[in-house]
Amino acid sequence: MTLRSDDDHWGSVAKFFHWTIALAILGNGAFGLLMDLAHSPMQKINWLALHKSIGLTVLALALLRVLWRWRDGRPREEPAPRWQQWSARAVHALLYLLILALPLSGWWYNSVTGKPLQWFKQFNLPALTAADPDMKHLVHAVHEYLFWFLLLVLLAHVGAALKHHLFDEDNVLRRMLPFARLRGTPSAAQPTAAQPPTGESP
Repeated sequence: MTLRSDDDHWGSVAKFFHWTIALAILGNGAFGLLMDLAHSPMQKINWLALHKSIGLTVLALALLRVLWRWRDGRPREEPAPRWQQWSARAVHALLYLLILALPLSGWWYNSVTGKPLQWFKQFNLPALTAADPDMKHLVHAVHEYLFWFLLLVLLAHVGAALKHHLFDEDNVLRRMLPFARLRGTPSAAQPTAAQPPTGESP
């Protein structure tokens, strides 16, 4: 497994960003929804601080992912109708936008409440705006609805990947799975002298 992506595979760095960010968003979203189950006000404060720190980590990872994507390659597109290719690009762009917007909206909410923002108790981050108690409920609603919207787009993304895997039987999902072997591509097996690599998809 190589660090950089090529015509047939996503690289190990891209896979790390993809799966780490996805799991962190889902886990932190569920954590945020269960915050009211805390047994005491102090426990809720500690949980909220952890929720914020994980959100800031997601934001940092997402920004690094965008920078890496700018310099990294990408696998060639699988044969598909043009509308499906355009739809896939639109969903990916929307996912990037929402992944950045969700933690930023949380940072915004923290700012309007006037509370300090720390990353795992290591350092403080500045407020994005001045404290404004009148905006508190609106900004919290924006943060929550962004999560639900992201979840819907993510379900569409997962559904499309499963459709490619189960019905189209191509490599769209396999090339993002860690350690997965590709179906019927020259790079899935070592080329022999009698069968040189062609560099073309089947």
